[in-house]
Amino acid sequence: MKRLFVCAAVALLALTGAASAQIKRTPLQKFDVPGTNYETVVGIAEVPANANVGRHTHPGPECGYLLEGEITLLVEGAPPKVVKTGESYTVAAGTPHDAKAGPAGAKVIATYVVEKGKPMASPAP
Repeated sequence: MKRLFVCAAVALLALTGAASAQIKRTPLQKFDVPGTNYETVVGIAEVPANANVGRHTHPGPECGYLLEGEITLLVEGAPPKVVKTGESYTVAAGTPHDAKAGPAGAKVIATYVVEKGKPMASPAP
């Protein structure tokens, strides 16, 4: 599990530029979705103050819960949404999105449901 999360984090770093190189990612768990070709990956991301994650997509849905700080979630086709400590968000599969941390940074627990064998994240133009 740790290897998959680390590989996904490295791939996301390579895809999203230097600002995201400062993001600390901690894998928590990975488990299969019974009866499907999908798996669930759970982890914590710590984003420095005012840093962007980088525009990307996931092959499955993402949901997150803000443990600390705030982010502005930038989802294609939707207005920017400020998510604060104690609030959650969702992003539909394949939807290009980005997030920018607030002035105090952000700590997010995120859950991804992804098809096995597909990259956890891909760059979005």
